[in-house]
Amino acid sequence: MLSELSIKNFAIIDSISLSFDDGFTVLTGETGAGKSIIIDAIQLLIGGRGSAEYVRHDAEKAEIEGLFLLDENHAAVEKLKEFGIEPDEGTLILKRDIYSNGKSVCRINSQLVTLSVLREIGTKLVDIHGQHETQELMNERNHLFLLDEFAGDPVKEALADYRALYRRYADLKKEWKNLSENEQQLAQRLDLLKFQWKEIADARLEPGEDEALEAERKKFIHFERLYQSLSAAYDALSGEGKAMDWLGIALSQLENAAEIDPSWQRYQENFSSSYYALEDIMHQLHDRLDEMEYDPERIHYVESRLDEIHRLKRKYGKTVAEILDYHGKIAKEIEKIENKESTLSELENKIRAAEAELRDKANRLTGRRKQAAEVLTSAIQKELKALYMDKTVFKTVFHEAGDHLTENGADRVEFFISTNPGEPPKPLAKIASGGELSRIMLALKTIFSKHQGRTSIIFDEVDTGVSGRVAQAIGEKIYQISVSSQVLSITHLPQVAALADQHYHISKTVVQNRTITSVKKLDEKERVEEIARMLSGAEMTSATEQHAKEMIDLAKKVKTKAAKALPAAGK
Repeated sequence: MLSELSIKNFAIIDSISLSFDDGFTVLTGETGAGKSIIIDAIQLLIGGRGSAEYVRHDAEKAEIEGLFLLDENHAAVEKLKEFGIEPDEGTLILKRDIYSNGKSVCRINSQLVTLSVLREIGTKLVDIHGQHETQELMNERNHLFLLDEFAGDPVKEALADYRALYRRYADLKKEWKNLSENEQQLAQRLDLLKFQWKEIADARLEPGEDEALEAERKKFIHFERLYQSLSAAYDALSGEGKAMDWLGIALSQLENAAEIDPSWQRYQENFSSSYYALEDIMHQLHDRLDEMEYDPERIHYVESRLDEIHRLKRKYGKTVAEILDYHGKIAKEIEKIENKESTLSELENKIRAAEAELRDKANRLTGRRKQAAEVLTSAIQKELKALYMDKTVFKTVFHEAGDHLTENGADRVEFFISTNPGEPPKPLAKIASGGELSRIMLALKTIFSKHQGRTSIIFDEVDTGVSGRVAQAIGEKIYQISVSSQVLSITHLPQVAALADQHYHISKTVVQNRTITSVKKLDEKERVEEIARMLSGAEMTSATEQHAKEMIDLAKKVKTKAAKALPAAGK
């Protein structure tokens, strides 16, 4: 959820900090007080487009910072890992600075990120729905994805099975296409491959050869130093008055001592073993020094061979093993091109077989999607009825895709709706905005919010243009969403405000000829006064105050009922 929000020098906001809890939060206040500016700030925090116009007059920059609390299974966690970002013990801090020169700096957990990365993460945390804002629910391209999310495991499993085969099918088609290119391109490709194959073959590379040559080269580079060290070691051991001579004397004397006193036998034996081991090393040093020879021709060969291997590495691989692997691959490709007709025929058979299997899997996927669409249609019709849109008809339309197959199957799905009896359903995107559209969006959001895993859902005056029992129904529906997702809502409706778990009042004042927006969290008494003001639109009276109290009491009953119904609704 969004736990903390800090906004500084943003539009008419000087500096405000807000703390949010789970559940349903409302923001109310007079028109123009700055309620929507707070939502604008959140929109920028999750990657929306910004400009210098947002920076408060005379300020260097606007600063927006949000603290989010995530569980380990949240959809944003996997996306964060893709960008090398880890939540810090379940906390995630998004920060955005917008400078007066138009420059924008974005950070996630203090790590600098691009705006596109901020947007990818932010849109998995917060879903902002405004009265006139085009949302993913309105975009036909998202309808198939939303249906799949709603369907859950049955479609998810069928889609994964389909995509595994689709990738192989696409690879076969790509291979066929490459082999079917015009003769001139294919001939040029064959010439290049043959040249590369011969170049590698002529080099007669051996696995690990480069490492062995590098080791030999190192020995040649340090030949003089090595020879001097071995000679010095040999000279110290061999010869009259040298180490082995004195050690021989010591051994002889220990043998005499052991004959006199057997207790020295053990020491004499240990010393004897060490002496003969050293003697063996001395002989090996002598043999190695006799064998060592500085061979300029061998040095030249090693250097030339390494140069040739490095040249091949620049062209064909980082190691000899990679070069040899590439050599094997081009040998197979040469064979395919030289036997083009039979290879094409074999590929065509594989493509036909894969396509037939793929269509079976696509049909199975379509069947499961259509089953889910029936359940979805029924669920949305139920939600619309609760919002007093009994006559509205919702449909999930499967457009004919013909023989066209994509990585998502053979389906193109679009949500259609008709709000007037006798009128045929039309694409959702063509529904006019207003109170009717708000209710349709709210019905869809109620269903899909359970499956999208967003941290926070924000409604920006989606209840505009409604009143009475419809306003009450909208409030109850928004609260229902808040039971499973954190919801923030800007509202002018007392029916909606009465259902809030926490209530903020936004106001603006003029201080020293500057407009300042302030935010206050209301206690129970202040909530009654604010809802009474929303009811009367002017001064609060005892009658409006009593009405406000009754509205809050009724809201508590509605919330209790909604909480009890949650397990059944979630099944």
